[in-house]
Amino acid sequence: MSGRRADVAIVGGGLSGGLIALALRKARPELDVVLVEAGEALGGNHRWSWFETDLDETGHALMAPFRKTEWSGYDVFFPQHSRTLKARYFSLASPDFDAGLRRELSQQTIRTGRKVEHCTPDSVTLSGGEVIPARAVIDCRGFGAATHLRGGWQVFMGRHMRTTKPHGITRPVIMDASVEQLGGYRFVYVLPLGANEIFFEDTYYQDDPVLDRSELSRRLDQYAAGNGWDGEFLGSETGILPVISGGDFSVYAREQQLDRMPQAGARALLAHPLTSYTVPQAVETAQLIAANADLPGDQLAALLAAHARRHWKRTSYYRLLGRLLFDAAKPNARYRIFQRFYRLDERLIERFYAARSIPFEKFRVLAGKPPVSIPAALKAMFGKGRPLAVNRD
Repeated sequence: MSGRRADVAIVGGGLSGGLIALALRKARPELDVVLVEAGEALGGNHRWSWFETDLDETGHALMAPFRKTEWSGYDVFFPQHSRTLKARYFSLASPDFDAGLRRELSQQTIRTGRKVEHCTPDSVTLSGGEVIPARAVIDCRGFGAATHLRGGWQVFMGRHMRTTKPHGITRPVIMDASVEQLGGYRFVYVLPLGANEIFFEDTYYQDDPVLDRSELSRRLDQYAAGNGWDGEFLGSETGILPVISGGDFSVYAREQQLDRMPQAGARALLAHPLTSYTVPQAVETAQLIAANADLPGDQLAALLAAHARRHWKRTSYYRLLGRLLFDAAKPNARYRIFQRFYRLDERLIERFYAARSIPFEKFRVLAGKPPVSIPAALKAMFGKGRPLAVNRD
């Protein structure tokens, strides 16, 4: 059975899909938009963070409806270096993302708990046979095939807890790489959400998409004990994200049919290639779609495919750094690349995270005493990188 014809149907209620729906609501409230999510809540079980300098004024306005935590300044710790930086930092948890979207969007827009069987540029077929016709459909269901892409993986497990006494952390710790390096670049990420509430995450840049839940949980126990934290367990988060250091985008685009089916988010490789941060790219894409909301599906596919190609081209430098990380540095010495990076100018670091590094800054990151051997660095710089096997976990 077919339902009403929507103007825009969005498949996937994660960060990208949710922000597209919100941007359309703000820019074109008269449009009939449908947001379809297989889970019962929008955003799944995630936490997204970003720096103030990642977004412009309109980007911050788009994120304004969401309840989030923010801080002035953050810390990094490495075996031979530590530093406090001044940038403002924001973090958004998925329950607050879900609540914000439900406040801002019309009741007719959100359809959770609905699995999508198939979608085309102008229709969505749900499990059970219902068809949602639309002028344009946008697929935001996340990273899929990895054929012809190269790189490694970012593997993490996070824990949210309420401590029995104040934990004493006043600023986020974006990277605590003073921990033992275990076969890859390892750091712990810490967010103080309140005087007695904290989120901390054990993160690895490693060659294989393997997440050992029991071992990572043990290491989180160890980190908490080392900091004197105990208390009530509130939740956890795990993930395996691709860190793309190379590949043939044209082949990937053909395989994913980017030119035929409108796609956004990680599915269109719209993320920071090295850090896997997604908020700046999701905001930019949502604003692009809202500014072109009247396009039919085939024309919107062409627009988004061109957008994805531009992003791939302008982020080539960060894929080069990814090759240095995975292919030039020995696994337990990979931290030295970020340790050296965090000795550089703070504005350079801000533009790096926003994926807006300028030419001279790119040279600054690579020049000077290299954190890896020159022969290995040259081989990685001119190589293609290791194949990125499809993650089937």
